[in-house]
Amino acid sequence: MTEPHPTEPRSARVVHSGPDGTIPPGPAGLPRPDWLEHVADRVPSVDAHWFSRFRPPEEGGRESAVLMLFGPPPEGEESEGEHIILIERSHTMRTQPAQIAFPGGSRDPEDEDSVATALREAEEETGVDPSGVDVVDVLPSLYLPPANFVVAPVLGWWTGPTPTAARDPAEVHEVLSVPISHLVNPESRFTVTHPSGFVGPAFELDHLLLWGFTAGLLSRVLELAGLAEEWDQSRQRPLPEIYLRDRR
Repeated sequence: MTEPHPTEPRSARVVHSGPDGTIPPGPAGLPRPDWLEHVADRVPSVDAHWFSRFRPPEEGGRESAVLMLFGPPPEGEESEGEHIILIERSHTMRTQPAQIAFPGGSRDPEDEDSVATALREAEEETGVDPSGVDVVDVLPSLYLPPANFVVAPVLGWWTGPTPTAARDPAEVHEVLSVPISHLVNPESRFTVTHPSGFVGPAFELDHLLLWGFTAGLLSRVLELAGLAEEWDQSRQRPLPEIYLRDRR
């Protein structure tokens, strides 16, 4: 299969870990951007099916949560506007190796709620300090049939950014800081096709590809925020081989 060809969008590119393996923090104490408040205001009026056609079953499903953490750009980054923290999963994992995803995972018995799960997992995977996260809202829970996960997306604003890095190489290959301006750029967007017949939105992140559940949810949030720009949904690419190595 053909690997996606990098384009040169008008916005800053993805920030990868530096030589010391970390991404520096951005300025602290910045107020939430208006568009993030707009998302929180609109969520109650949006049907859950708008985010995903897969709704949690009445019984069963493994409770989990992900953190959609937005914040200022890292120190020294010239891009303007907000970034979002994503992870590249370890390439040796049995399920979804090398996938780009939100920090997150299964709920532990000691977790008080989905917010606690999302913050704990983000800290364990990236080093994000939960005390520096302003929780904006919790989106409707969505279902991931292959893994039987019921996922609660937690929307957060990074009021106290700290350096981030992959904490456990067995789980996280790299932490990424991605400019929102890059994600909404139509040149960064296309439709990906999976051999199973799945067709969905995707984002080009330098030499990486964001697709599937994460891309679909992020695409909807950008629409809800009023940030999304029109893009050519007829521009299709097959999913690269690296993302087809799920050994589940």
